[in-house]
Amino acid sequence: MKSQPLAGIRILEVGAYISAPYAGVILASLGAEVVKIEPPEGEAFRRGQDNRNAYFIQYNTGKKSAAINLKSAQGVRLLRELVPKFDVLIENMRPGKMAALGLGDKDCRAVNPGLVYASISGFGSGGPWVDRPAYDTIGQSIGGIYSIMNDAGKRRLTGTCMADLITAIGSAMGIMAALLGRERSADRRGALMETSLHEAISLLTIDALTQAYEVDIDPVRTSRHPQAQNFCLDCADGGAITMHLSVSQKFWGNLARLIGRPELVQDPRFRTYDDRRVPEHYAEMVRIMEEAFRTKPRDEWERLLAEADVPFAPVLTMHEVVEHEQTQWLGLMGPMVEGLPMVRPPWRFDGARPERSALRARVGEHTREVLQEIRTPAEIDALIAAGDVAVAT
Repeated sequence: MKSQPLAGIRILEVGAYISAPYAGVILASLGAEVVKIEPPEGEAFRRGQDNRNAYFIQYNTGKKSAAINLKSAQGVRLLRELVPKFDVLIENMRPGKMAALGLGDKDCRAVNPGLVYASISGFGSGGPWVDRPAYDTIGQSIGGIYSIMNDAGKRRLTGTCMADLITAIGSAMGIMAALLGRERSADRRGALMETSLHEAISLLTIDALTQAYEVDIDPVRTSRHPQAQNFCLDCADGGAITMHLSVSQKFWGNLARLIGRPELVQDPRFRTYDDRRVPEHYAEMVRIMEEAFRTKPRDEWERLLAEADVPFAPVLTMHEVVEHEQTQWLGLMGPMVEGLPMVRPPWRFDGARPERSALRARVGEHTREVLQEIRTPAEIDALIAAGDVAVAT
């Protein structure tokens, strides 16, 4: 298999910010041709910097840009005429907006029965919350992230946009499944693939939900720690180490001996996994480990833990993640664009990882190229003059 298995697939993306654009960039990295349909002034995430904004670059390299004014009847007509030329349309407008433009799934699939129409929303296409505005923080909150990632009685925001990102990943999975289903069907009919922030966040919370019903509690940040036997410990130099012992008696014994406390192995509070998972016993283990790990710097603990065969990892910053030897071996980071590493897809096919393109299109850079499939050069000039489309200058 080639490292770009979606080569030959054509995708229209009518999206902004993260959920739809990140789904599009994943599919572009897998070989699809992705044409970003954006307003003449450019997608909002360009933030007035055209193709130089870091967030726009990360979520949009490798795509073509066609600037089409969907507020004009002619612009809508152009997009509808482009639909038969493509395999997928991705949109993340508020529910009903595309249909109001005459570009809903029924409209588009009427002119292209093989189209996979991917609709991404905040809360789905119906229900009591259908018309509410939705952003990443809203998705994390209603999906349970802010409860399971925080301590009881102390709710705080998390450090990144998990809802938007997992919605994009879930959308890409759904699109690929719909494309496979189309190829396996006798009539090659496409499908409407719908997801939302509210639904996609369940991909991250399924374990916490299982725990909630297993032990009849609402989990918080620390609820799973005794069960997983994990630790996050500060070291003498300000670095930190995490460990995950789980149920293996070998790991616990190795660790106890490593910190110079072999008697802990026979301590009735810690003798077996079931003894150690008792919350009070686990809390005492945390205290003991915190005291021990403050005595040496992180790099020394890394060496000792590796030699003792204890599952661990250093707590890395984002810069350290990029520079880490295992990240480098995996080839996870692609080309640097404006000093920003492009994150490549987390898959390898027969040992080869899909590449991230360094192409960062200016607003309307490919408008002429895309529209020449349905309009003559003179007609495109007239559309530009009328303000129905725009080209890069």
